[in-house]
Amino acid sequence: MFKKETYIARRAELARKMEGRGLIVLPGHVESPVNYRGNTYHFRQDSTFLYYFGLSVPGLAAVIDTDTGEATLFGNDFTVDDIIWMGPQPRIGDLAASVGVMRTAPFAAFAAGVGEAVARERKVHFLPPYRGETKLLLGTMLPAGAAPSVDLIRAVVSMRDKKSDEEIEQIEEACATGYEMHTLAMSMCHLGVTEREIAGAIEGVSLQRGWGVSFHPIVSQHGETLHNHNHSGVLEAGRMLLVDAGAEATSGYASDFTRTIPVGGRFTARQKDIYDIVLAANNLAFDIATPDVRYVDVHLASARVLVDGLRSLGLIRGSIDDAVAAGAHSLFMPHGLGHLMGLDVHDMEDIGENYVGYDEETPRSTHPSCSACRMGRRLEAGMVVSVEPGIYFVPALIDKWRSSEGAGGGTLGKIAAGFIDFARVESYLDFGGIRLEDDMLITPDGNRLLGARRVPITPDEIAKAVNG
Repeated sequence: MFKKETYIARRAELARKMEGRGLIVLPGHVESPVNYRGNTYHFRQDSTFLYYFGLSVPGLAAVIDTDTGEATLFGNDFTVDDIIWMGPQPRIGDLAASVGVMRTAPFAAFAAGVGEAVARERKVHFLPPYRGETKLLLGTMLPAGAAPSVDLIRAVVSMRDKKSDEEIEQIEEACATGYEMHTLAMSMCHLGVTEREIAGAIEGVSLQRGWGVSFHPIVSQHGETLHNHNHSGVLEAGRMLLVDAGAEATSGYASDFTRTIPVGGRFTARQKDIYDIVLAANNLAFDIATPDVRYVDVHLASARVLVDGLRSLGLIRGSIDDAVAAGAHSLFMPHGLGHLMGLDVHDMEDIGENYVGYDEETPRSTHPSCSACRMGRRLEAGMVVSVEPGIYFVPALIDKWRSSEGAGGGTLGKIAAGFIDFARVESYLDFGGIRLEDDMLITPDGNRLLGARRVPITPDEIAKAVNG
């Protein structure tokens, strides 16, 4: 938690952006049971509530009156029965004072007060709810059909998308933990070790140093499955282990790194050919990303590197420009180059990706070349973005494109017929996938890598990390 002046200033700025427009309603999270009421998931506060109120405590909610700028914190003091199980707990008044809130009320007054405002025809602004408990709570307070506030979404995004120095310090802390997680995974990447052992070991590091992982780790020899959470494999000679994992600092700020590691530390010649292409695409992004450059253009520039390399291996044919313009690279990288990061590893994705990663100048495209990009808008100093190019050989996707070519119709069929050499691609069906991801801060004059040390990334660095 930052000093209380940080939260006072954030709420004041939000109130100014929404001045005279009614009430801003910000529900916090409650504890959620795993399989019975008393056995709950690890508590994680809603990130927007955390941003404006800094309190990682279940059962809280808040209202900001944009007419007065005044905030009210709603919650109940803990009972003696609670204290028996949990130990001494701060009172709601003390929690409020720690973040500069002067007004408090019991939690029951939250729904009653918002309901009264609705009855008086005051405008009530809320963000898109994503938890069932929050949806049910809002349903008891608001009229049927009430929609999330676009004005509030835009105001929150305009504040959270650029990080202050104190926020960057927290992300750096999460990156330091991420470094330890990934180098540990590399040291364990040997024949006969299970994916589950590595996943458990790196999650343990995140719990030792912070709030835990920033998302469920991807630790898999099937790197062609983009979000593979199955950890049942045993490491085999000649295969590669894709590890996509990050940590949360105790403040909630996240890191997100991906490395692809050959079992035993040495790539085969074919693996290294593909690996070098992905590494070049990652490095290019750091060469060209700077304020006022659109991230979709960084994505397309990286795609050119991928196409150039794949063309040299005979997997893509035709000119680089034509292949990228058509979207031929999306067979091999069916995702965007990266996303915003902060209190969420995919920052503010709950608010709406099209509001976070796009704007009126850069609307989301439906073209195959960049339709999967989470982030496309112009970069600004203070933004933190992931850089995660990859090359994957997904049998089902290859079959779909090849079938489209055979059918001779549609956009995919034309791209497939014009640019893809399926005879060569089929020889890679057992390859898997490679992704290399780093975290980047946009600075006033360019960018810099986040983390005091880059997670080992060259083939030689990885070999040393695997073999000590």
